[in-house]
Amino acid sequence: MSEQLDAAYRLVESRLPENTQVKVEEKNGRTFLTLSEDEALPEPPSLIKLRAAVTALLPRIDLPELLLEVNTWTGFAEAFTHLSEARSRVDDLALSVCAVLLAEACNVGLEAVTRGDVEALRRGRLSWVDQNYVRAETIASANARLVDHQAQLPLVALWGSGQVAAVDGLRFKVPVKTIHAGHNPKYFGVGNGVTYLNFVSDQFSGFHGIVVPGTLRDSLYALDGLLEQNTSLKPRQLISDTGASSEMVFGLFRLLSYQFSPLLADIAERRYWRMDKGADYGRLNALAAHRIDTRLIAAHWDDLLRIAGSLVTGTVKASDLLKVIGVKPKGSLARALEAFGRVPATLHLLTYHDDPQYRRTIGTQRNMQEARHSLARAVFGGRRGELRQPYRTGQEDQLGALGLVLNAITLWNSRYLGLAVEHLRAQGYEVRDEDVERLSPLRFEHIHLEGRYAFTLAEAVKQGGLRPLRDPDDVLNE
Repeated sequence: MSEQLDAAYRLVESRLPENTQVKVEEKNGRTFLTLSEDEALPEPPSLIKLRAAVTALLPRIDLPELLLEVNTWTGFAEAFTHLSEARSRVDDLALSVCAVLLAEACNVGLEAVTRGDVEALRRGRLSWVDQNYVRAETIASANARLVDHQAQLPLVALWGSGQVAAVDGLRFKVPVKTIHAGHNPKYFGVGNGVTYLNFVSDQFSGFHGIVVPGTLRDSLYALDGLLEQNTSLKPRQLISDTGASSEMVFGLFRLLSYQFSPLLADIAERRYWRMDKGADYGRLNALAAHRIDTRLIAAHWDDLLRIAGSLVTGTVKASDLLKVIGVKPKGSLARALEAFGRVPATLHLLTYHDDPQYRRTIGTQRNMQEARHSLARAVFGGRRGELRQPYRTGQEDQLGALGLVLNAITLWNSRYLGLAVEHLRAQGYEVRDEDVERLSPLRFEHIHLEGRYAFTLAEAVKQGGLRPLRDPDDVLNE
C-alpha cells in the first residue's frame, strides 16, 4: 500500500503540467487542489438519430402485459413459494403473483387489480398470495432471475460488465403512525419517512435494496449491498454520494478488495495523507501534509483481518459493525481502521483529479441511478407516492416489489432495444456501437403505467414469441 500511494503521488505530480483541469492553490496557509468541471460528452447526430429510430420501433404495452411477458422469458414467478409449504402450487399462480407485484409497485392496492370473473384475480386469491408468497426472500430470488437474464443479453455487454455499481437513496413519505420511519424536514416536510437504498449495476439492473428509517447515511449500508446480494453479478467498484465517504468505509472496502468511489461535493476540503514522511512529491508536498499512523495499523492488523473474515462469512453485517465501532470516543480498533482507510481515500482523491475516465465512470453511474429513480417515481405513483406500510416488513416487501418491477421494465426494454437495433441493421441502417453504448433501457414513454390493469397476453407471446416492433409511420400506434 505504501508503494501504491507513493506511486500515485508521483504520477499525479508528474502530469500536473499537462493536466489543465487541475491547479495547486494556496489559501489561508493551506494547499489544496482545484478541479475544473468536466464538459458533458456531446451527443453526436448519429446518436440522436438512432435513439429516435429505436424509440419509434418499441411496441406500446401496458405494465401488466409487460410483467407477464417477462415471466414467459424468465419464469421469475416460480421463485415465489408458499410460506409454509414450498411445493404448494395453484393454477395460474404466476398471474396472481404478477397482479400482486403490480399492486404493490404501483402503490394502488389489490382492489385496482381485482377481477371477480377471473379466479386468479379474485380478491381472496390475491390476498392469500400476498400473505403467503410475496416476501423478502422470494422477491430477492425472483429478482436474481431478472438480473441474471439481463446480464446474458448481447446488447447489455456494450453497457457494462456488471463490475461497476452505484448506491443511492430514494425517499418516501410515510403518513401512517410507525416507529419504522424517521424525521427530516428537507425530504418529508412535517412528517416522517424512509429511504430505499438501491444498488444498481452498470448493466442498469438493480441487484439489492435496503429500507432504512429516515435518512441515515448511506455509508452505514454501502458494503451490505455488495455482500448480501444473491445475483450472478460480481461488482468490484461501488459509486455513491458524499454522504457515504467516511474513512472507515474506505477501510472496510479496501480490506475486502472493493473499490469505493464516492462523488465528493466537498472535494477541496478533503485531507491528503502520506505514509512516507520523507518522500518528495514536488508541488504536492504541502498537499500531503498529514501522515498516516502506520504503527497503529500494524498493531491491529490481525484484528482488521478478523473483521474482514467476519464480514465475508456473514458473521457480522458491515452496517452493524460501523454502528458499534464508529461511536465517539473511538476506540483504538476504530482508529486503526480509520487510519487504514486513509490510504484508499487518498488514492481516490488523487485518481479523481488525475483521471478523467475515472470521473466519467462515476458521473455516468450516478446519472443512471437518477434515471432509475425517475422511473421508480413514475411507477410508484398511486396514493400520492406515499408509503403507507406501518411495519418494516411491509415496507421492505412493497419497495422490494417496486425494485422487481423496475428490473422487469429494464429487461423488457433491453430485449426490445436489442431487437430494434438488429432490425435497423438488417434494413441497412448504419448503427455504431459507440452510439448503442449510450442507449438507455430506462425510458418508459411507450409503457402505460397506470389506469389499465388487464392481465392478458396474445397466444404467440404466451408461447415465448416476441411481439412485432411498432411501425413508426403508423399513426394509429401513437
